[in-house]
Amino acid sequence: MTVQPELIGGDTRARVSELHATKELARHGPGERATRTQHAKGKLTARERIDLLLDAGSFAEVEQLRRHRAVGFGIEERKPHTDGVITGWGTVEGRTVFVYAHDFRIFGGALGEAHAEKIHKIMDMALAAGAPLVALNDGAGARIQEGVSALAGYGGIFRRNVRASGVIPQISVILGPCAGGAAYSPALTDFVFMVRGTSQMFITGPDVVKAVTGEDVTQERLGGADMHAELSGVSHFVYDDEWTCLSEVRCLLSLLPSNNQQNPPFARSADPADRRTEALSDLVPAEGRLPYDMRRVIEEIVDHGDFLEVHERWAPNILCGLARLGGQVIGVVANQPIALAGVLDIRASEKAARFVRLCDAFSIPLLSLVDVPGFLPGVDQEHGGVIRHGAKLLYAYCEATVPRVQLILRKAYGGAYIVMDSRSIGADLSYAWPTNEIAVMGAEGAANVIFRKQIAEAADPEAVRTRVVKDYRSELMHPYYAAERGLVDDVIDPAETRAVLARAFRMLRTKHAEQPSRKHANTPL
Repeated sequence: MTVQPELIGGDTRARVSELHATKELARHGPGERATRTQHAKGKLTARERIDLLLDAGSFAEVEQLRRHRAVGFGIEERKPHTDGVITGWGTVEGRTVFVYAHDFRIFGGALGEAHAEKIHKIMDMALAAGAPLVALNDGAGARIQEGVSALAGYGGIFRRNVRASGVIPQISVILGPCAGGAAYSPALTDFVFMVRGTSQMFITGPDVVKAVTGEDVTQERLGGADMHAELSGVSHFVYDDEWTCLSEVRCLLSLLPSNNQQNPPFARSADPADRRTEALSDLVPAEGRLPYDMRRVIEEIVDHGDFLEVHERWAPNILCGLARLGGQVIGVVANQPIALAGVLDIRASEKAARFVRLCDAFSIPLLSLVDVPGFLPGVDQEHGGVIRHGAKLLYAYCEATVPRVQLILRKAYGGAYIVMDSRSIGADLSYAWPTNEIAVMGAEGAANVIFRKQIAEAADPEAVRTRVVKDYRSELMHPYYAAERGLVDDVIDPAETRAVLARAFRMLRTKHAEQPSRKHANTPL
């Protein structure tokens, strides 16, 4: 908006009136028609999204009047205020949060030089203030008319994502298309939220895919929310609408510290820390081959049964999520017996490793619930690099300095037992139920290896096999074997699980561990 000549040198009231008119035009955006089109797609406008995310009336906008300076291909004829991205800060439950939101109504939310500079500024402010950053993504990628300047803008975003990683929480909310270079920033952040039917992420769109490979694919199938939640693992959370999605972002923020120098927010709980968990004895069958839902175990242990699961639909054989125990935020990693019997495989290892590293970065104590028969065997797993991917989880646990407590419910066999935060790799405390079986492998497999010759030569092989299996189990797999050797700190009554764990984490709250001096470690990737 150009200032009228008659206002230059005019009185202050006229200039203030002009200021309000200009800001109102910037807040209103490109017009009702563009807004109706956005709503018709089931999408909110950028400002409506910010209002849902932040506490009412808390948003403070920066660079609202910014406009691009590009020329060529007709772009100089359109110079709207905000340049297609709204940036600023506000509060979520009273704590400061920085935010930027693409406005799809302006240039399709595409990123240009001025647009990128606004994002750079708010990212720098978030890092300097030590507060979380939330990106509300709804844009068509780089602004083609601005060429390499737009691409350089993305580079600046990526560099800042990496600089802020592990320092402040970074959350990406995908609320529309996120294509090409735009998809990399969310991939660099801590959490990605998506909405079914309106969110898509891909490096190359359906038209390019068809031209290069001949494959005919829709945007939703190529990069929709469900695909990224189930197959690629790019999306951590998926919801049916934007209102629910943004409400859950607020929930997640309430469980995270503002930065890596603070602890997660403590919340007094009406759920007694010493509440008995009698139901656990019925939820978990003593017979190791029988399945059960580990989620129900977690819900019985944590405050009020509230468990925010991360990556719920990707690698379902392991559960990861955030909860509170005695008011203290904890991260939970648990084998899931109803999915692939709870084995560790490539995807489960990657999923858990990233979650463990996140918790360690932001001072979130870790609880590992173990019921694992081993690593998934098979040619595909070996050729796919299960050794390398399993090492990611092993490395993440070994490196973690936050309080770490292990609870073994039933079976814990072989390398998978070690990897699931055993005492030998640095767990602060290890507990077990009287149904635990900790061994190199199951009794049947072990007996078949050790006594292969005796079984083969016996007149009644099955009788010999039954006897040696029983002997092996009673000698090396009884519930107190690991406790007798100091690898388990205590064998506990399942009904006392919540009280024991709450007491352990309360004691470990002041834990301090030094890291060796080095530039950085060479993490298996």
